[in-house]
Amino acid sequence: ISHASRKSADDILDICQGKIPVIASHSDSHSVYSHPRNLTDRQFERIMASGGLVGINLCKAHLGARDNLSSIDQIMRHIEHYLELGGEDTVCFGCDFDGAQTPDEIQDISSLYLIAEEMQKRNYDHELINKRFYFKIYKKLKTQFQRKEKTMKYYSTRDTNKKMYDSAQVIKQGLAADGGLFIPEAIPSLTKDDILSLCAMSYPQRAAKILSMFLSDYTYEELLSDCEAAYCEASFPGGAAPLKKVTDSIYSLELWHGPTAAFKDMALQIMPRLLSRALVKTGEDNTALILVATSGDTGKAALEGYKDIDRIKIMVFYPVDGVSKVQKLQMATQTGNNVNVYAIRGNFDDAQTGVKKIFSDKDAAAKLLDNSYILSSANSINWGRLAPQIVYYISAYCDMLVAKDIEFGDTVNVCVPTGNFGNIFAAYIAKLMGLPLGKLICASNANNVLTDFLSTGTYDRNRKFHTTMSPSMDILISSNLERLLCFASGEEKTAGYMAELAANGRYTVDAETKNKIDETFIGFCADETMTAQPLNKFYSELGYLADTHTSVALNCAEQYISQTGDSRKIIVASTASPYKFAADVYKSITNEDANSDTEALDQLSKLTDTEISYPLRNLTERKVNFDAVINPDEMLEAVYKFM
Repeated sequence: ISHASRKSADDILDICQGKIPVIASHSDSHSVYSHPRNLTDRQFERIMASGGLVGINLCKAHLGARDNLSSIDQIMRHIEHYLELGGEDTVCFGCDFDGAQTPDEIQDISSLYLIAEEMQKRNYDHELINKRFYFKIYKKLKTQFQRKEKTMKYYSTRDTNKKMYDSAQVIKQGLAADGGLFIPEAIPSLTKDDILSLCAMSYPQRAAKILSMFLSDYTYEELLSDCEAAYCEASFPGGAAPLKKVTDSIYSLELWHGPTAAFKDMALQIMPRLLSRALVKTGEDNTALILVATSGDTGKAALEGYKDIDRIKIMVFYPVDGVSKVQKLQMATQTGNNVNVYAIRGNFDDAQTGVKKIFSDKDAAAKLLDNSYILSSANSINWGRLAPQIVYYISAYCDMLVAKDIEFGDTVNVCVPTGNFGNIFAAYIAKLMGLPLGKLICASNANNVLTDFLSTGTYDRNRKFHTTMSPSMDILISSNLERLLCFASGEEKTAGYMAELAANGRYTVDAETKNKIDETFIGFCADETMTAQPLNKFYSELGYLADTHTSVALNCAEQYISQTGDSRKIIVASTASPYKFAADVYKSITNEDANSDTEALDQLSKLTDTEISYPLRNLTERKVNFDAVINPDEMLEAVYKFM
C-alpha cells in the first residue's frame, strides 16, 4: 500500500484476512499524531501480525520541523512508539525518493541523517534508516511467501500412507480412525526476526501468530479474536503465563493463573473456540460430544472451557481415589447445562483406556451418529489442545529476551513435570521450529515409566502404580509419547510399538530411535520424599511457593544441574497453583498435617501470607452436582445415557 491511510489500510487488511503479508509505506505527520490519514496502532498490529512491514516516510514535508529539527525529540517519541508497536523487524524509516536533486530533497537527506544519528545514540540498529526500503520489502516478501505457500496438513502417527487432513477436521475429530494421534506434515520455522517481533506483542498476539502457523484454515483475525477472548484479564488476572526468576539459573513459567488454577487452562480456554469454528468450517450439523479422561486438572479445565457452549456436550471421567479433594470438588460442583461428570473405580490409565475404546468402537460411533452426535476429545491427544501449549514456551523465551536475562541465540533448557507427555512434547515442537532450546528434562514422580524409557529405551507399564501427592502425573501410559516416536522412527515402527504396548504392555525402541530421542530428552524422577524437599527449601530459603507437581520439576532440575554441570538457564513449567494441593504443600513446609484437605487452603494462606487462587475460594460452599461412581466397563453405557 503506497501512501497508506486508515481507509486504504483497513480495506486491504480486511481482504487479506491475515493470510497475506501487507507492506505499507506511511507518511507520518509527527506534529498531528491523530491526523485521520495516520495509521492507527491497531492497524500497525494487524500489519505486523500478517508478517508484513511498515515503512515510515521521514521526508521534509512530514517532519513537522521545517527549517530545523527543533522537534527532534517529538519525532523520536513517535519513532520509538512505532518501534514499540512493531519491533525493529517490522518497522523501518526512510525517504520516498530515488535521489536528491532539489534543495528540499537535499534538506530531507540532511534531516534524515540527523535523525539517524540520534537513533544510533539510542542504540537502534542503523539499518532501520535507509534512503529506500525496497530491498527490505523484497526480503520480507520472499521469506513470508516461502513460508505461506503451503497449507498445513495433518496425518496419523500410525498411517504409512499419510492420508492428509485439514486442521479444522483434526480438531473436530480428536483421535485418528486408526487409533493414532494427528501430527503436522511439516514444522513451520521461527526465524530470529520472527522471535524478535514476538517480543513486542502481548500474549494473545503471540498466541494468534504461532497458532496461525499451524492452523492454516483459520484466519489470523479469527485466531486473534479467540486468543484475546481466551486470555483476557478477567480469566487470567495479571496476564497469562508469567515468567518468574526463582534463582540465577531457574525460572518458573507459571501456567496456572487461569480460571481453574492449572496449566490446562492455557489450552482449554482457547480450544472450545477452535472447536466451535471447526464445526462450521467442516460443515458439521451434529452435536460434538467431548469425552475426557482426567487425572485431575484436565477435567475441570475442560468443563469450565466448554460449559454452555452451543452444539457441544462434555463428559468427564476421573479415578475416584486418584485426584485430590480439591480437584474432586472442582469437578463435582461444576455448573452448566451441557456437562456431566463420573468417577470410575480404577486409576487414570483405566479411564484413558476406556475413552480410547469408545473412540475406536465403530458400533458406538454409528449409534451416536444416529442420535446426531459425533465424538471429540479435549485431552492432549487432540492437536487443538496441544498446539496452544507450544505458545507459552516461545513466549517465555521472548520474556527472557525482553528482561535482558539472555541474548538472542542463547539456549535455555526446559524442565517439565510430565505424565501424559503432551506438555513437554509442545516444548519439543517449539524447539523444532527454531526456538533456541537445549535439553528437555522430563520430570516424573514415583510412577517413573518415562524416566526408565528415556534411560533404557524400553517402555514398560507392567509395574506397580503409585498414588502420589502429584496425582496429575500418576500415569503409566503416556499417550503423547506416540507423537515423539513417530518423529523419531516413522509411522510404521510407531504402529508396531503401539501394537506391542496394547498386547504386552511394553516395547523397546531400536538404537537409532533411542539415539535420536537422546539428542534432546533426558529423564529424572522424584519420590515422595524428594518431592517434599523443594516445597520446603524453595519457600523457606527463597520465599517461592510451589505446588507438588512443580516441586517434582524443581527437584529434577536440580538433579540435572548436579549430574551434568550444565550452567544454562532452565525454564521450569509450573503447572498448578499450590492451593490445589494445599494439604501436601502445608505439610511439606511445616512437617505438620493440615486439619483437612479443604481447611488446608486457609492454613496455607495464613502461614505464607499469600492469597488463595481465585478459582478455589469458597470451594466447600458450592453445591455438589455430580457424585456417581461407575466401573470402567460401564463408561459407554453412561455415554449413551447422556445423549
